Amino acid sequence: MTNSPDRNAALAARDLKHIWHPCTQMHDHETIPMLPIVRGEGAWLIDAEGRRYLDGISSWWTNLFGHANPRIAAALAEQARTLEHVIFAGFTHPPAIELAEELVRITPSGLDKVFFADNGSAAIEVALKMSFHYWLNQGHGEKTRFIALTGSYHGETLGALSVSDVALYRKTYAPLLLTPILAPSPDAYEGEPGEAPAQVAVRRLAELRTLLERHAHETCAVIVEPLVQCAGGMRMYHPDYLAGLRALCDEFAVHFIADEIAVGFGRTGTLFACEQAGTSPDFMCLSKGLTGGTLPLSAVLTTQHVYEAFYAEYSAGKAFLHSHSYTGNPLACSAALATLAIFRDEPVLERNRALAAHLARRLEPLRAHPHVAEVRQTGMIAAVELVADKAIRRPFPAEDRRGLRVYLHGLQHEALLRPLGNVIYFMPPYVVSEAEIDHLVAVATSGIERAVV
Repeated sequence: MTNSPDRNAALAARDLKHIWHPCTQMHDHETIPMLPIVRGEGAWLIDAEGRRYLDGISSWWTNLFGHANPRIAAALAEQARTLEHVIFAGFTHPPAIELAEELVRITPSGLDKVFFADNGSAAIEVALKMSFHYWLNQGHGEKTRFIALTGSYHGETLGALSVSDVALYRKTYAPLLLTPILAPSPDAYEGEPGEAPAQVAVRRLAELRTLLERHAHETCAVIVEPLVQCAGGMRMYHPDYLAGLRALCDEFAVHFIADEIAVGFGRTGTLFACEQAGTSPDFMCLSKGLTGGTLPLSAVLTTQHVYEAFYAEYSAGKAFLHSHSYTGNPLACSAALATLAIFRDEPVLERNRALAAHLARRLEPLRAHPHVAEVRQTGMIAAVELVADKAIRRPFPAEDRRGLRVYLHGLQHEALLRPLGNVIYFMPPYVVSEAEIDHLVAVATSGIERAVV
């Protein structure tokens, strides 16, 4: 392929003739460029004309160890020469067995059973159905509802969207959805003046207790994104909330579902976010970084106790009847095994802590910016909250699309930054260098200056 000056435009035209892209008002592409990416190198993406873009969001939070990672690519190539796929009902294969063993080994204690699915939303569907079905098998068919946090996001299939609370995604499809019970988020940004994050957690746990006192009899599970509510604006909260949540779930006999799809695999500073509270959920949903951003795969881990509620003679009708054609795909499992091997063989978490500290230092000056209400960070996730009025934290009108201005500025200066509304966030691959972090922050800072005028 030649990098001719009009190559991007030619590929974009072919794309727009037939392809409908996700989470996109396609009319925007009459003025916003569609960028054809032809290859990746480490933390960088390269378009058809040779321009480079530093992937500051890990391609929707999936890429951990760089694009075209040679170790993961080699594992895929080897597996492709052996077995690409096989039905996973009544059959198995070594990559799935080895991956399940490794996931059980590295996740919090008590999670001993692994159910594979295709993507994050599918994992949430599995966990919701499995929790409901568990209670049904136990003779508690009255438990049909779920408690979720305000501002939560768990995916866009109907079940996952039912336990989400981001109006942008939920509003249109509300007539089709289950109605969750919403518990106030422990989001530290929404705390009272002078209230520490741990104090917010305590207050919100008291409110959750009140909800459980009223609704536990009809509730299957409480579902949360541990430590960071990502698509809801990178809202962050104290680990004490998770510890308190575990205790409340035990007290009121409801399940605890941990959606670690975005925050798992080292994003928050520990391998899994729940570790920071010393807790183990009843269900842990994993995806995104599971394969290092290479192929779609998800897993739901649960306990032996949950598993045994389904284990019976066929005639009892207790089997969990949920399937995907590509469940346990050998190629995806091999990519996941190669990804986890990198965690095992290299000091990934130690390196991430150093990179996170560097990112924090570089973002520190933005705290004083007149249009920045907060700079917050949890591990390798950082966010900058833009506001119209800092004194009262009045947001910019959504229709102003200030974040879009930062995005477009980034593309002009070799950086992929895709804000969430007026929240500019950073979630780079773990192979990013300190110099590349400097570049991301510098581009974001200059983009913010342009966006707030």
